[in-house]
Amino acid sequence: MALNIKPLADRVLVEPLQAETKTASGIIIPDNAKEKPQKGTVVAVGKGTKDEPTTVKVGDSVLYGKYAGTELKLEGTDYLIMRESDILAIV
Repeated sequence: MALNIKPLADRVLVEPLQAETKTASGIIIPDNAKEKPQKGTVVAVGKGTKDEPTTVKVGDSVLYGKYAGTELKLEGTDYLIMRESDILAIV
């Protein structure tokens, strides 16, 4: 499914992974205690700036800061749009 959105400049659209619902020992985590995920998949990438082209590409798994990006909902799916500099690593 192709999204009808194109990030500008050095912006990146990331689909966060789902938060864990159980611990390793099988205890169910309630919604209010779930940690915000810090890992996701790049869905769309801007062209970068004149001085710095983007280094991530669509399909990369990335780690980002806990409070990075702006949350948005497109076609029923949650996404984060952030600057490439908010991405900490490609994994």
